[in-house]
Parts: sequence; C-alpha cells; structure tokens
Amino acid sequence: MISSFKRLVGRDLITPTGDDEGDCRALFEAPFALLSHGVQDDPILNYGNHIALQLWEMDFSRFTQMPSRLTAEPMLREERQRLMETAARKGFIDDYAGVRISASGKRFLISDVILWTVSHPDGNRLGQAATFDTWTPL
Repeated sequence: MISSFKRLVGRDLITPTGDDEGDCRALFEAPFALLSHGVQDDPILNYGNHIALQLWEMDFSRFTQMPSRLTAEPMLREERQRLMETAARKGFIDDYAGVRISASGKRFLISDVILWTVSHPDGNRLGQAATFDTWTPL
C-alpha cells in the first residue's frame, strides 16, 4: 500500500523508515483510517488499521472476512462501486465523500477520501485501498 500510494498519488502515506515491521506498525497506529480489499469478484477486505476497526466497530478477524461493499449502506453501494471503477481506471481518486455504516448500525460521513489501486511494482494489481482522516458521526 505504501509504495502504490507513493507511485500514484505522488506523496508518502507515512514516512517510510525501511523497517517493514516498523512501517506496518506505523500504518496500524496512524491517526487516519486505512483499509483495503483484494481482487475477488466481490472483494473481501484484507486490511483495516486501528481507526478503521474502531469506525466499523469490528475486530481485525471479523473485518477481514467482510465484502468491502458492506462498508456502505445498501442504497449507496451503486455509487461506491462507480467510484471504485473510476479509481481502478485512473489509478486513484482524491475527492470522495460518502456515508458508511458500522457493524452496530451507526452511520458516519467520511470525506477527503483517497482511493487508489494497490499494485506490485511490476504492475500486477493486488486490490484497492482507501484512506481518510475526516469523519463525522451522523
């Protein structure tokens, strides 16, 4: 996620240290939400940092078994899918906002979302990720 973000967005998600374990810890403990999903037909979340897990009110195990489309309310899933397709086509988008829903049904507005395609340096697509640091309970 770190290198894909840098390649596509042109800035660092975190300041990389060269220590993979330290960088992973920094991502997990970061003051922004970070989540990602794989490339399945109905993509499954494969990562959520501490903020994402708090917002969606899940532990890591439960979060990473959920189809990513379920992060949005049913009526908003079509719009979410359209944005995912745009990000896949362009590489990233950085102007998304939308309502999300937690495991207990709490709704929150996320804004200033950056959504990007996660890929290996050889170009092999691994999934998509999103990050944001602005959310408002509704």
